[in-house]
Amino acid sequence: MEYKLINCDSVVKKITRKDALFHGNYCVDPYQNCEFGCLYCDSSFEKIIYAKANVVDVLKKEIAQIEHGRIIIGSVNDPYQNAENTHQLTKNILETLAQYQFPCHILTKSPLILRDIDLLSSLQCMVTISLTSLDDRVLRVFEPGAPSPKDRLKAVEKLRDNGINTGVAMIPMIPYIVESEIERIVQAANDVHAQYLLHKHLELKGDQEVLFKNMLEIHYPHLLPKYDELYKDDFNPRKQYIHELNKMLELYCNKYRIPGKITI
Repeated sequence: MEYKLINCDSVVKKITRKDALFHGNYCVDPYQNCEFGCLYCDSSFEKIIYAKANVVDVLKKEIAQIEHGRIIIGSVNDPYQNAENTHQLTKNILETLAQYQFPCHILTKSPLILRDIDLLSSLQCMVTISLTSLDDRVLRVFEPGAPSPKDRLKAVEKLRDNGINTGVAMIPMIPYIVESEIERIVQAANDVHAQYLLHKHLELKGDQEVLFKNMLEIHYPHLLPKYDELYKDDFNPRKQYIHELNKMLELYCNKYRIPGKITI
């Protein structure tokens, strides 16, 4: 993996539609591309990670010109990927948000977030840790560079122990592969006191679809015909499948008494 420093002209992007999933008004990504290499994500195609060296200077200029609102950190690329160990751009962003008293919602897979736990405690902050599967074999295929599910769940527990609003996201839910795990994941989220469990189906678009199906052909060739039917003429799965998936999540969230959406 190669790292390069770049300068950006703008960093704050306004979310124009109501964000019912993450409840954000703006988004900021300190890094371009992601080294976790998740095969369902179109930010993992390149092998160069660009760190936005001037992100804080640009953020300070832009934040003075926008209305108060929640900023999503890591909407596209993980803000706590390995590059953060060196560049600490996410930490610098959080310090800036604390200075300007802007609330934030951090989306990550990484326990590196625990490094900043004291800083998070001083912010109006929410954290969502994503967890696609508990099966190491599944994760080796679809999330080859990401932290283990065990470490992610420990991070949720530690954040909650420190009073930080934290939940889990099953995003995306990989069809015909993770359904059998859904109850275990909901239960695991509840066991570490997650305050909510978000979920969303897998979307397959453009090059992302090609890469994903190439990996299916290698590791799950028997599922290719089912995927062709499920995603026929659309990047979303069939509406009936989405409905059944949502009902399953609702059932288990009710069973383990964990909200299926953000309520805090």
